[in-house]
Amino acid sequence: MVLAKRWTLKKHFVGNPTKSDFELKTAELPPLKDGEVLLEALFLTVDPYMRVASKKLNEGDTMMGQQVARVVESKNSAFPKGTIVVAFSGWRTHSISDGKDLEKLPTEWPDTIPLSLAVGTVGMTGLTAYFGLLDICGVKGGETVMVNAAAGAVGSVVGQIAKLKGCKVVGAAGSDEKVAYLKKLGFDVVFNYKTVESLKETLKKASPDGYDCYFDNVGGEFSNIVIPQMKTFGRIAICGAISTYNRTGVLPPGPPPENVIYQQLRMEGFLVTRWQGDARQKALKDLLNWVLENKRENEED
Repeated sequence: MVLAKRWTLKKHFVGNPTKSDFELKTAELPPLKDGEVLLEALFLTVDPYMRVASKKLNEGDTMMGQQVARVVESKNSAFPKGTIVVAFSGWRTHSISDGKDLEKLPTEWPDTIPLSLAVGTVGMTGLTAYFGLLDICGVKGGETVMVNAAAGAVGSVVGQIAKLKGCKVVGAAGSDEKVAYLKKLGFDVVFNYKTVESLKETLKKASPDGYDCYFDNVGGEFSNIVIPQMKTFGRIAICGAISTYNRTGVLPPGPPPENVIYQQLRMEGFLVTRWQGDARQKALKDLLNWVLENKRENEED
């Protein structure tokens, strides 16, 4: 008998999520059928996108999310007992899968690398940074990249990849501790957006000629200040808008249309699930190799 615990959405969020919005439930799982495996979660993800994506859940549904899991019982020859996989099983301790939604770790994954990176730097967040910067922004060596929420799981990878590609990187974060961390990662200019007197002037001083690429995790008023400072033909990857997720009132207006038109900017929103197959496998291999070559640092909570 296996008792599985799962965190469910008790009620939809209004403003900031609170503990009362969730409920922990326990249920007994049925015996495995042929072709199925029993998974035990090792690491779960808690990601900003869930604040918005949870609107699609019904009250009582299990909170969504990826996890690194171990196969603890198997009736599927493709996933023998002990196999480590990445699964989109949500916030639960145990689950049953038919194997179709499971992804094994890369065969070259070494024992020296934490398994948790498979849902971080060498997983969804790393892939988001990789494709947003290299495909959406099409960044090239010698360009200037601006990234906000730069100390976060995605932003910190964006900045490090941009440096690997020979770019100047400007990052914004929300504490002096995070600023110090980003300097350690090699960002060229970093500032605490909560303490600067003028965000507009700080951005102008960091790159007087403007920005070629803006990797936006924040949206809202922050982006309205960045976008007028983009260079002609600048590219903007809209990854998230975390400054607006918990708002209950009217959202701030978007960027001035004349900036987008006369600077001939390209803005594109994206989901990392767009890239599959060979493109995704190549990106995972690149991210893993950069970690192994000590060209990437990782901060985990």
